[in-house]
Amino acid sequence: MSINCAAVDRLIDSMSFTQKVGQLNQRLLGWKSVERNAAGRLVASDELKQEIDRWGGLGTLYGLLRADPWSGQHWGNGIRPEERTEAIAVVQQTVLERGAHGIGVLLSEEAPHGHQALGGTVLPTNLGLGATFDPQGVQEAEAAVAAELAASGIHIALVSGLDIARDPRWGRCEECFGEDPLMAARMCEAIVTGMQGEHRSKVGHGGVAVVLKHLAAQGEAVGGRNGQSAVLGPHDLHEIHLPPVAAGVRAGALGFMAAYNDIDSVPCCANPWLLKDYLRDQLGFDGIVMADGLAVDRLEDMAGSIPAAGRAALLAGVDVSLWDEGFTRLEEYADDEQVVAAVDTALRRVLELKAMFGLLPEDGADTAVIAMPSADAIAQATADGREQAKRMAREAITLINDGQSAATLDDIRSVIADAQAGPVIVAGPFADDFGCFLGDYTAPLPADEQSSVYRQLVARLGEDRVLLAAKPSDAPADQWARASTVVFVCGSTSERSYDSEFDDNGAAKAVTEYGATCGEGVDLSDIRLPWRQDDMLGEVAALTTAPIVSVAVCGRAHVLTDVLERSAVTIWAGYAGQYGPQAVADVLVDGADMSGRLPVTLPAYPAAIPVRYNDRQSAAHVYKDAAEPILRGFGYGAGSLAAVTFSEMHADTQSHPGEVLVQVTAHADDHGAAGAVNLFAHVSGGRRIPRLAMLVDSVYMDLNAGERRDIAFHVPCDRLRDVGDGQVQVTCTLDGDSTHTVTATLPGEY
Repeated sequence: MSINCAAVDRLIDSMSFTQKVGQLNQRLLGWKSVERNAAGRLVASDELKQEIDRWGGLGTLYGLLRADPWSGQHWGNGIRPEERTEAIAVVQQTVLERGAHGIGVLLSEEAPHGHQALGGTVLPTNLGLGATFDPQGVQEAEAAVAAELAASGIHIALVSGLDIARDPRWGRCEECFGEDPLMAARMCEAIVTGMQGEHRSKVGHGGVAVVLKHLAAQGEAVGGRNGQSAVLGPHDLHEIHLPPVAAGVRAGALGFMAAYNDIDSVPCCANPWLLKDYLRDQLGFDGIVMADGLAVDRLEDMAGSIPAAGRAALLAGVDVSLWDEGFTRLEEYADDEQVVAAVDTALRRVLELKAMFGLLPEDGADTAVIAMPSADAIAQATADGREQAKRMAREAITLINDGQSAATLDDIRSVIADAQAGPVIVAGPFADDFGCFLGDYTAPLPADEQSSVYRQLVARLGEDRVLLAAKPSDAPADQWARASTVVFVCGSTSERSYDSEFDDNGAAKAVTEYGATCGEGVDLSDIRLPWRQDDMLGEVAALTTAPIVSVAVCGRAHVLTDVLERSAVTIWAGYAGQYGPQAVADVLVDGADMSGRLPVTLPAYPAAIPVRYNDRQSAAHVYKDAAEPILRGFGYGAGSLAAVTFSEMHADTQSHPGEVLVQVTAHADDHGAAGAVNLFAHVSGGRRIPRLAMLVDSVYMDLNAGERRDIAFHVPCDRLRDVGDGQVQVTCTLDGDSTHTVTATLPGEY
């Protein structure tokens, strides 16, 4: 829908200052805006009515459909999929009837890895999606999520993607696409294009507006402590943390969420350079900036008061609040010319976004005419989303160890397929667990849609063949002696219970002994597997001579040193989403390929962190008690591409001005292969210490059996050059394999 600028101007002129401020507020928690009457029907709550009356309308409503332990919404009291139309209608009609200008309300929902609502699609968390190295696949998956949101009457999707996993102690690593800025940038572009369409073509037409979070450098927080200071200079800020932001703007993102942390003492929510000079003036961003939940109020110590905190955030470039009181106190600055002008600027952006969704009254009309959700469209979109979730779960599975002992994965598959072989014992704390695969920001799923690795193997091999031993003592000694294979399911979980304690922004506050070990609010000082799982695996290994397949379900780069040493095969699954257990069983029983690659560096020791592939100095042989601190490097994957051979690699700096063209020929074996082929570069010659390596291009390919294909990597020279003069030497390496390396020279001064 085109924006009628004159109509927006008239609306702004017709509003009181209080009404304008009301359009910038997103204070009300959406699930509190409706309630059930005596007949069980959804009706507007008094809290919703009071909020509308206070402001003469409503700007944005957060989380109407959200369900999880923090909101307290579940299948017994929350809004079910078949009730979405009713809930949306109640809210929009109440806003139109009680509001002063006939303006509908923007509805925003959490969608960090699918829609956080009852019945919503659950994709792998971003760390799992990052393991796919497949931006096109992510784009298609996010398009399906957006279709579900749009069909449900939602306008704004709050989607993680900007954060970079720089320290595995940080609980929110699961929300990152990994430790690399280029892949994060491509994934953010995929999110925006999938959800909004090319050139925003789907916005208001089967798509939603994306608010990318979090801006910026939240993954750089000191000690991996959530929301704390990011201590880094402008060069590393631009090189590591801002590429996803720039990619989001290029793709047309309509929103960004300012983060909790400060950068060199300046809070992101009150950083005019970040939100204005860089985002708007340099990149040309024209959408809305939203604050993270209660982030504005957290400025009180800096600003001196809650009203001053609201003013500071507004003047720095925040357009829309989230749950805070600071923006509600902007009324106190009605005589402040700076505030008045900034309110009008922010209001225009909000109203222009509303116009894209038909939430403003047409010329001559008193109120907007808002299309209501379609139950059939919701059902179809949800079904499509489930198929995408299955596909992405399969792509996320990563083989990080094969044949550590005499048995290989192929050997183990043969044993599992042999009905006459001994029992398959599924062991470990997550052997029969479903929630561990889901990650934070996930709504509860119905019991009949829940599964586990144990249940999946029982379904395929039979109850007589598969035994469960969450603890080693759960199976008798003779069964351990007879076992043909042990599948040890280990890792961590972000699952919250409905009796958990939470901070006021929804982050985990108190974690029980066997509660969440990852996610927002669950930063850890020790990144070894929790609950003494390494010891448990040692007990298992002592009980049996059967080969062990370990499945690591992880939302951060846990130390898996003992797991690799004691397992014949190790599979890394990230948080693969609702179809994670099926994807694991597909690998073990059906022989499915594993195209995943590690999106983060796995450390070999708990205190030798952080280690990143693109650090400037190697950590090897630095610690006298941990000579080799890296267990598996970024991009490692011993799966389906392992049998692909490469030849005829060469670099061309002449035929394509402004870029280095690197070409190589790939040859598939008799089985074919799919997955990403990554090109890394090391640059020398300049005035900075170069990074050990940089991912400079990645090509996802699908080769048929026996196929031979030429692959071209296009590397912009700007990505290789740094401040300096003279020539730059670039050494390009294919997936860290020193046997496939070319060196090129970039001539001239720059």
